Amino acid sequence: MMKSLIYILLIGWPINNMLHAEKNEILNDTLATYNYSELEEKFYDFKESNKIDKAKLIAQYYLLKAKSEKNNNHIAEGYVMLHYDQPFKRSLQYIDSLVLFEKYLPKENYPTRIYLLKGRIYYDYDKEKLALNNFITALKYAKEKDNKRHIAIAEIYIAYLNNYIGKHAEAKKVLQYYYDNGDFLSDSEHEHVRLNLASTLLDINKLEPAIKLIHEGLKNTSEKKDIERYNKYLLFLSLYNLKSKQYKLAINNLNKCKTYFLKKSDDLNSSYTLLYLGQAHAQLQEIEKAVEYFIKIDSIVQKTHTTFPELKEVYPYLIEYYKSKNDKEKQLYYIERFLTIYKELDSKFRYISRELPRRYEAPKLLQEKENIISEIEHKRTTSYVIAGILLLGMSILIPLYFLSKKAEKRSRKIAQELIRSVNENKVVLNKDNSRNDDSPGDTTEREDIIGKTSNIIPDYVVENILKELAIFENKENFLKKGITLSNLAKKTKTNSKYLSEIINTHKGKNFAAYLNDLRIDYAIKRLARDKKFRSYKVPFIAEELGYNNEQAFTLAFKKKTGTPLTTYLKEIEKAENSQIKHSISIN
Repeated sequence: MMKSLIYILLIGWPINNMLHAEKNEILNDTLATYNYSELEEKFYDFKESNKIDKAKLIAQYYLLKAKSEKNNNHIAEGYVMLHYDQPFKRSLQYIDSLVLFEKYLPKENYPTRIYLLKGRIYYDYDKEKLALNNFITALKYAKEKDNKRHIAIAEIYIAYLNNYIGKHAEAKKVLQYYYDNGDFLSDSEHEHVRLNLASTLLDINKLEPAIKLIHEGLKNTSEKKDIERYNKYLLFLSLYNLKSKQYKLAINNLNKCKTYFLKKSDDLNSSYTLLYLGQAHAQLQEIEKAVEYFIKIDSIVQKTHTTFPELKEVYPYLIEYYKSKNDKEKQLYYIERFLTIYKELDSKFRYISRELPRRYEAPKLLQEKENIISEIEHKRTTSYVIAGILLLGMSILIPLYFLSKKAEKRSRKIAQELIRSVNENKVVLNKDNSRNDDSPGDTTEREDIIGKTSNIIPDYVVENILKELAIFENKENFLKKGITLSNLAKKTKTNSKYLSEIINTHKGKNFAAYLNDLRIDYAIKRLARDKKFRSYKVPFIAEELGYNNEQAFTLAFKKKTGTPLTTYLKEIEKAENSQIKHSISIN
């Protein structure tokens, strides 16, 4: 994972006391011809093309002009311009001074902009904890003001921090979104997103889309126009070469950008360049060369205290190297260096890993919270309303959860009882516990049953229909599709009215329920006993049972048994597996 020092220029604006001795030199006729907007444009043009001295000259003139005109808004902008390319403490002082002018500045931009600028400074100087806190605060204000641009800046930097802790997929999602949809970003800002997206894609080994972005970036950036950005793309190209096992090509490209980054004292990019050089030489079995570059990285880290996650790969390599040389002194030295760096990285990693999910990566809850807050006039009651909603949600969800668990347990128990009844050849009972076996009973019972029938139907007709129904059940004709009361009446040599009344009276249910119960009872038995039948897909089983579709069958099964079909099938498999294990343990 590559932590990038690429900053986004869309947040501009600095503050501090100026050197009045240079006032006359700065206030020359050429600069005096430009208005504030033109001076800002020239400042950022010079800055982008690495003409730092000219950019500073314009920033100093801009601030003196604003002070002389007592223009608070432009005084603030002058301080922002001056904070770039300054040492850490001075840069931070300029931005902290913006607080003095906050009440005069546009409400749609402040205080969000202050937190964004401070976050970027902390990020650039390897202070990820403070960077995260400022970006989270900035995001909160940006959302309150519905400022798309500031929301984008905060989320892009938070994506960089996700990259830092190895959450490359989350970072890629955010960067890809703003690369595709950030039409409100300037060309320069869009280019920065492209750079970081390319880096993230390399981190997750999406080499093809990464090299496409890198080639696009190199095409849009010339070495003369923007040497810094050009060399960053060259660095990413080298990483692509390295991951593609083109080690010599990687070394060739890395040697080009190494000169630039070391000369510019760009510590982080210098370290990454040396890291990739060391890795490339290590792959080519040029061990001494690799060790040389890794030692240089350690010297930069000691001098600048700039750390990055891949340092965890550098020190073990040096430790193993000196172990192979039996150099106990240097082996011990790099073990101590590794423990120190590891502790620092681990502290940052733990903090970012803990705070990012808690404070950022719950967008649905945060959005819900924001919606609630916006609807409530009195801030004092907001926390109680949110707590009430959350407690209410929990009070509903928790009982539902336990009810679902209870229902699931009950369904499993019903399924187990059905399986047991099939295995013991017991009669499967309907939900109302009425018998549903195939035997018509003894003579006395049959006479009692016949006596229940309406006097309109002769007894011999009733007995004949019951015999036909017994044949219908024994031959499993109920499995045929398209059975209706009418066509069954014809087969039993009676009419629909007689058949319907006899089924209602003697079977205790209407024709549809009678037919359905026969099919479900059959399904219960056959699924438990026939493994091949059970292996079929549900639509095929439904068709075999005479149902028109899968849904009709599964709904009928649940209604009849009180347990879902899926639960019944799972319990059958569990029972069979348990029997197999038991038989194996006995043998």
